[in-house]
Amino acid sequence: MAANDEQSREHGREPERRTQFADLIRRRRSELNESLDTFAKKAIDPVSGVRVTRGWIYRLETGEPVTPPVYEELCALAQACDLPVEQLQDAAGQQFHGVDPLKSGSTEATAYVRKLDRVPADQRERLLRLIDTLVPPEE
Repeated sequence: MAANDEQSREHGREPERRTQFADLIRRRRSELNESLDTFAKKAIDPVSGVRVTRGWIYRLETGEPVTPPVYEELCALAQACDLPVEQLQDAAGQQFHGVDPLKSGSTEATAYVRKLDRVPADQRERLLRLIDTLVPPEE
């Protein structure tokens, strides 16, 4: 048992439950206005053919215990969500393993940061100046 879980139980409260991944899947399915059945039918990794079942997605969304997804399952869910797999990886890492890739806690921000590494240096500088016009840098 993790130290935080023991401390929480000693103080009469349940340990913190992270829900970043479940929230992302639930929110994205809602944004796409898809039923659980329709969403699950799209949850197929185009490379490996691995599928994520309707039952697993239902249990995830309703807070029931689920086995953390493997990479191919994340790819399948990324296909159904029409999101970058990196965004799902970060949210799954947060929920299932307590990994916080950025202090902001935003999986979308993390996905942008990962893409930024592929932008040429001169364009990164231009992008930073644009962002600074939208959101002034903190002192």
